[in-house]
Amino acid sequence: MDIYTRRSNMKIILGIMGLTILVVTILYSNYLARNLAISEEKNTRIYKMAQDFLNNSEDFDADIEIQTEIISNFEVPVILEKTDGTLEGYNWSLERNTDSLFLERKRAAFLSEGKEPIFSRLSKDKVYVFNTPLLTRIKYFPLIQVLLVSIFVALGYYLFNTSRIAEQNRVWAGMAKETAHQLGTPISAILAWVEHLRDTSAGNDAQLEVIDELSTDVNRLELIADRFSKIGSSPELEKTNIYVQLDEIKNYMIKRASRNVKFDFPIPGDELYVSLNRHLFDWVLENLIRNALDAMRGKGTITAKVYEEEDTVSVDLSDTGKGIPASKQKMVFQPGYSTKKRGWGLGLSLAKRIIENYHKGKIFVKHSKINEGTTFTIRLPRYP
Repeated sequence: MDIYTRRSNMKIILGIMGLTILVVTILYSNYLARNLAISEEKNTRIYKMAQDFLNNSEDFDADIEIQTEIISNFEVPVILEKTDGTLEGYNWSLERNTDSLFLERKRAAFLSEGKEPIFSRLSKDKVYVFNTPLLTRIKYFPLIQVLLVSIFVALGYYLFNTSRIAEQNRVWAGMAKETAHQLGTPISAILAWVEHLRDTSAGNDAQLEVIDELSTDVNRLELIADRFSKIGSSPELEKTNIYVQLDEIKNYMIKRASRNVKFDFPIPGDELYVSLNRHLFDWVLENLIRNALDAMRGKGTITAKVYEEEDTVSVDLSDTGKGIPASKQKMVFQPGYSTKKRGWGLGLSLAKRIIENYHKGKIFVKHSKINEGTTFTIRLPRYP
């Protein structure tokens, strides 16, 4: 089980836990709301009985006491429908208590919900009971809680993700600079041995040819060390003809690929300029080409196409390899993802960093199909 599978499982577990908490909260809030509604209905019945008692009582002092203690303190919004059909509102606003249109509309809404009014035992009046502000707030509380929890989770995720990315950047920069430092000593020694071999091979053309290629590779190692040393700093971008740069990379990689691999790159005759750090851009393309060579297993075609889109220049790099499953295409640029048994999964992640952070461009999988091939697109700003 790789790190991304574990991460996905953790997200599922946390999602289930969060959903469980929300469901329990909603159920409990609904339980409280139901009980409060029942309690308010009981209070309404008491209120109606008190009114009926007042209407039939002969004890004036008792009337005043009951009115003060029961009726005046009753806060549930109600509509009283008299036997003649007139409506009276209680515990609404002063204007709405006597607004017949408002009371008719509220009564119609009450009946449309399938509710039944309360009938008094002492009179034939009907009482329509409505939610108090407290009951309404309790019913809407789960929605407010969902909103607050969502904001909290989103903020926490943003802060955690930002911190994680910053930490990764520091680790990558430190690792890259240390690698460049460690490569420096053996490269210097190899260069000295190459020059020694050149001196002792004078007149041996075949051996000198091998030494020239060896020297080229050592110079390439120096270039790689220089690339690593630039990670974490802001590289200088230069005006570069994209066609010439692609041709240089093609010529270098042809000598290091199988003879059964064909390179179909544009001929460097046109001029189309972009802002590049050539060393870092070469690193990106070399990484993509090496991945393509691995995917094709030493046989196939690698194609490069260049085209313009408004203020950008795009390069499509295609191969005829084994392709990338659709479920994995969004993961290929994540650190640690690799299809190779001994891969570190940093190549494409660093490529994305170089193109998007340093060159303000985009790199993505444009198309991929199993056993047919993959196309990566690099989109760069045109040179101003």
